[in-house]
Amino acid sequence: MNIALVHDWLNQLGGAEDVLNTLNRMFPRAPIFTSIYDRQRMPAAWRGWDIRSTWMDCLPEVHRYHQPYMPLFAWVWARYRIPAEHDVILSNKSAFCIGARGLHAAARHICYCLTPTRFTYEFETYAQRERIPPGASAILRALNVYLRRWETRAAQRVTTFIAISREVQHRIRKYYGRDSVIIHPPVEMPPHPPSNRDRGFYLIASRLLPYKRVDLAIEAFGRLGWPLVIAGDGRDRHRLERLAARQPRDNIKLLGRVDDATLHELLAECRAFIFPGVEDFGIAPIRAMAYGKPVIACAAGGALDTVIEGVTGMLFHPQTPEALAEAVLKSSGVTFAPAEIRRHAERFGVERFERELIELLSGLGVRD
Repeated sequence: MNIALVHDWLNQLGGAEDVLNTLNRMFPRAPIFTSIYDRQRMPAAWRGWDIRSTWMDCLPEVHRYHQPYMPLFAWVWARYRIPAEHDVILSNKSAFCIGARGLHAAARHICYCLTPTRFTYEFETYAQRERIPPGASAILRALNVYLRRWETRAAQRVTTFIAISREVQHRIRKYYGRDSVIIHPPVEMPPHPPSNRDRGFYLIASRLLPYKRVDLAIEAFGRLGWPLVIAGDGRDRHRLERLAARQPRDNIKLLGRVDDATLHELLAECRAFIFPGVEDFGIAPIRAMAYGKPVIACAAGGALDTVIEGVTGMLFHPQTPEALAEAVLKSSGVTFAPAEIRRHAERFGVERFERELIELLSGLGVRD
């Protein structure tokens, strides 16, 4: 089989791009079809890959601000055709590339579904999270009626759906009316065994975006007075810095973007990892567990698949500063076993992902 990889857009690094990196390693001969490709923002090593983008690369500011173009992405993918030499399409989908179709009449589409498109099916949440102005939001909401119909039809053409978590599996069934199998995303395991180092601080390592809910952690730790270190950058950084400055104690540090060596030290020396947002899966908590660190996470989304209460961390609900602070206090009275947490994290490693995906593809008669 001649496989083509499909990815929504390449203008930022996140969990979706971690999956793509693994897929490229598994299928190095497969070209990657995407809507836009910002070579400057993506890893330099990727410039040697066979990445094929569309004319959307030429649109003003699309690499920096792709959200206003969301309906156009759907229009492009609805008309895009993968060349006929590819008889298997393997999409790594978080948005509209579910619409990718092949010129090969019998081409099969296997969708690794990171999520049904939030812009389409959960627009109000998306608009709030992305802070879309009210005027633009009204226009996009009207367009959404047509986008939902189109995406639901496109989902019926997919041969097989793979979900990344139980939460996403539920949404695939709810929005698309389709069954799916679960293969959790690949997470790189650090080569070093977990240590018992604990310098007493709690850690967040994340892009600083509104939906990550780092503000909850700042307010919770502002009340606790315990040390919180936040590593990462993003458009929410200035708001979060102002919020941290208003807390009664000087116990919260925002470091900005850190290099890999610094992040390694932070993960190795923190007391616990804080995960206040709701994600479809959440790779960052698994990385922290790989260092033997417990994770304190909101009891929703992918965290329900990865955090075992009292064993690998603590779950809190509802998603409030008060509930998070209570979970942090509760976790301080638990003796966690770093080696056991690491073993749990290894269940989500890259080798496991590759094995499960190859087994599924082989069962479908797909071989690269």
